[in-house]
Amino acid sequence: MSEIQTKDSGGGKKKKGGSKQKKISVFVDFTPMVDMNMLLITFFMLCTSLSKPQTMEINMPSNDKKITDADKSMVKASQAVTLLLTGGDSIFYYTGQPDYKDYNSLKLSSYKASGIRAFLLKRNSDAVSKIDDLKQKKLQLKMTQDQFTKQASEIKNGKNTPVVIIKATDKATYKNLIDALDEMQICNIGKYVIDTIAASDRFLLKNRAAKGAFSRAGGK
Repeated sequence: MSEIQTKDSGGGKKKKGGSKQKKISVFVDFTPMVDMNMLLITFFMLCTSLSKPQTMEINMPSNDKKITDADKSMVKASQAVTLLLTGGDSIFYYTGQPDYKDYNSLKLSSYKASGIRAFLLKRNSDAVSKIDDLKQKKLQLKMTQDQFTKQASEIKNGKNTPVVIIKATDKATYKNLIDALDEMQICNIGKYVIDTIAASDRFLLKNRAAKGAFSRAGGK
């Protein structure tokens, strides 16, 4: 509500008609606006559905001392992919068991779509294709979100899907690790673990850098 108040100027100049000049002041009452804002806040609180927090499941190496080295290496060599994060945009990887005699077994890639993502999508092509079919069924309302989540999880954790082991060097940044984990979600990798880098992995990186420089120098 607004209210207009008039005041006599008191000693001001007179107009030609002989009447005194009056000042007009406007007073606006905002009290009803407060009530309306409270009603709007209450309305949105009751009618808005809060978004559910999205979590990412990360498997960490076990600290159980009863687990032997043989148990830790039970992953099939044909399914294992090891990523070595070295900082910057570079990422190295090898499949199966590392070959310490052949430095070319350690492949250089990047975080670009044509890099490690293309490789993982190819390795996991069967699961990716099946999950794409599930997404189409979900869009066509042929299944619920719960059904999609359950079936997608079963596909990702299937017997023939790859197992990715992520290891970071001292030069790797937090962003490198997040980018690697994002690739797990994009490529529908259900079985992956963050592990500490071993001395053998450092040897592979050092050997590849040395042999690669030797090769570029023409063997001199």
